[in-house]
Amino acid sequence: MSDAADRDPDAHQVHRVEVDDGLSLAYVREGTGGYPLLLVHGYPETKRIWWRNIEPLADAGFEVIAPDLRGHGDSDLAPDGFYDIAAFSDDLRSLMRELGHDRYGMVGGDVGALVLYDHGLRFPGAVERQCFFNTLPPPLGERYEQAGIPPDEPHHVRQSADYFRRQSRDADALLAELDTPARRRAYVADMYGHRLWAAPGTFDPDDVDFMTEPYADAARLRASWGVYEGATGNRPLWDAPRVFETNPVPTLVLYGPEDHVVPASFPQRCAVAFTECIGPFVVPGAGHFLQWEAAGILNRALVYLFRDLLETHHA
Repeated sequence: MSDAADRDPDAHQVHRVEVDDGLSLAYVREGTGGYPLLLVHGYPETKRIWWRNIEPLADAGFEVIAPDLRGHGDSDLAPDGFYDIAAFSDDLRSLMRELGHDRYGMVGGDVGALVLYDHGLRFPGAVERQCFFNTLPPPLGERYEQAGIPPDEPHHVRQSADYFRRQSRDADALLAELDTPARRRAYVADMYGHRLWAAPGTFDPDDVDFMTEPYADAARLRASWGVYEGATGNRPLWDAPRVFETNPVPTLVLYGPEDHVVPASFPQRCAVAFTECIGPFVVPGAGHFLQWEAAGILNRALVYLFRDLLETHHA
């Protein structure tokens, strides 16, 4: 369970930087001067999902950078209308360069994990190590077949897939139904509750209120669905995502098994997708939002993953 400090929106100073013409990102930066570590949120999340990680990681010697992706949280809506993996990835490269970092570590789950996957391939050498958890594995069908991994059930027949279909194919009509801030927040709250993305009891009502508050805004909720539309061909892409090839960045793979949206084959597939895979390791009792549900485990794991880089950086 959390305490009030975990839900304080003012717990960390929010900064802004322009990463493209007319587009600025909001971000938290703690531990300036430490080894740079970029934390990338997913959906339906904002930088707030990292509130249990920022201070412990900064105390451990990291310079922790936790942005809101374009269209999310306190960041600007995209003037060009792009809300896809490649656009997010390019924004983050601009952010890190603005902050003076050419090489860094990354951590991400859900959409953030796919951004991380793209980032290391799109910008070779930028990501030294990374941590990847609870998302859709990269679509490497033939490689998985060669490894003897059976196909998952099609997404459209999964009991929890109705949100995906509506957000990707019927977004405007869905938003019209969610015509008040309360209805929009209640819709997002379902992902933290009865849809069972998270382990039961890991988000209490106050936690859910904290996570859903940024999605009361209709424009931002609508923007957050853009990545789903792009993935299904219903929205133009800034560029094709780099997710159709194996990833050579040394990667710690974690999996929260109490997740009813990411298939149980996730660890097996990641062992194929990452050529320098550490693990995969299952984190019992955690689900989709592993950084909140098992914050202590993730924080310690990251210290071990980056220990030598931390020591060298601070030498």
